[in-house]
Amino acid sequence: MDFLPAAAGQTVPEQSKGPSFMLTAQQPASGVVPARIHVTDRLEAAPPLAADGAVVLTGVEPSGDGLVLAAAAVLGERLQQVFPHRLRASDGSNFVHLHADSFDFVVNVGGVEQRRRDPDEDYVLIQCIRQSDSGGDTFVADAYRFVDHCATADPELWDFLTRGDVDLYGAWSGLRGMPATPFVGRHVEYTRAGRRIVRRGDGVAPLHRDPDTEHTQRMLARLEEAVHALEETLPRFRLDEGEILVLDNYRCWHGREAHTGDRAVRILTVRSSDAR
Repeated sequence: MDFLPAAAGQTVPEQSKGPSFMLTAQQPASGVVPARIHVTDRLEAAPPLAADGAVVLTGVEPSGDGLVLAAAAVLGERLQQVFPHRLRASDGSNFVHLHADSFDFVVNVGGVEQRRRDPDEDYVLIQCIRQSDSGGDTFVADAYRFVDHCATADPELWDFLTRGDVDLYGAWSGLRGMPATPFVGRHVEYTRAGRRIVRRGDGVAPLHRDPDTEHTQRMLARLEEAVHALEETLPRFRLDEGEILVLDNYRCWHGREAHTGDRAVRILTVRSSDAR
């Protein structure tokens, strides 16, 4: 897997420039182009996944069974919990910004609570079922490098990401299944096993009646501006039908270009023994 720098002399669009955070050609490259590993060589997927946070499995049957088997093949005995896979099909779609998968979703089935999604899904697998006629290319960012760069490029933003409490799902409070109690956390945290979590979602909101609400809103806007500017520098790659993008969901953010025509992917989120 390679980390590709921005092209020499590349600049950030004018609307993306902020007073203290500016992406430049000298910035440590955050773009990820995953190595492609055939599923029969699955043991070879572990080193690049551990080193870079992403890998593409090829030669997989485009089915839900293939997705689950791929998760077991890559994570082995570390695989602890598998959540229901989700089919995402669209006939044309807009641009999807960088994000990490995260959702808190519990349902009651016959009087028994069952968890369908988890805030600490630490791996996500995305399988291409049908590729679009045009567009739909994927891009991935190493969020660790992004945050580390913030420490010097924008110390105020870095301080907010690492020390500022927010409601991670407050902006989604109207959705069915969301908890009434705020889910308090930080964008950057650590698990008991020492893994760093770098969150990125569009459900983040200031805490209820937080005296620092204005500052939090300003930092969230600055983060969004910086992430959107980062997207312009990232290399794109295309998944063929059946291929599975495996992501360390604690480390990597992913997005995709707009597309025309029919496109479908199947998504599986899981928890490993190293999850929080």
